[in-house]
Amino acid sequence: MLAPPPRPLLFLDVDGPLIPFGATREEYPDGYPTYVPQEAGANPLLARVDPALGRKLLALPCNLVWATTWEAEANECLAPLLGLAQLPVVTWPEPSEERNPSGLHWKTRTLLDWAAERPFAWLDDEISDADRTWAQAHHPARTLLHRVDHRHGLTDTDLAAVAMWLHGS
Repeated sequence: MLAPPPRPLLFLDVDGPLIPFGATREEYPDGYPTYVPQEAGANPLLARVDPALGRKLLALPCNLVWATTWEAEANECLAPLLGLAQLPVVTWPEPSEERNPSGLHWKTRTLLDWAAERPFAWLDDEISDADRTWAQAHHPARTLLHRVDHRHGLTDTDLAAVAMWLHGS
């Protein structure tokens, strides 16, 4: 009997998708909503993390992976707020001084390597068409590179797009 294929991966960025920023006063006249009380010494932006997102992410048929410059700190600070277990973390290579004229995001190649030919979705606020084109040309499995609006963070519409992709639509 053949083993079932591995579940797709869902790479999660933090700044932008989970911690929204950069909205105008017109978009949020009273400022960003806050969901958790601020602990002394904690990053004040953590109050913007909507704990309900954890339940929604866990409902998706995939394996969650932190793909953020927060690296292991995402497990320390964000996982408890979201009700998530400790997630695998992508470790980034040392920054390069080389400029990338193709417009490819600095995370893209590392995520394709990390996925190791598994299907994956990536939620980030900096994804471009160059990243999508690169993934399509260099990754043998299905991919969804979904750009989240950093001003509003991850929405039900974003999650619905991921769910549709995960279900093969």
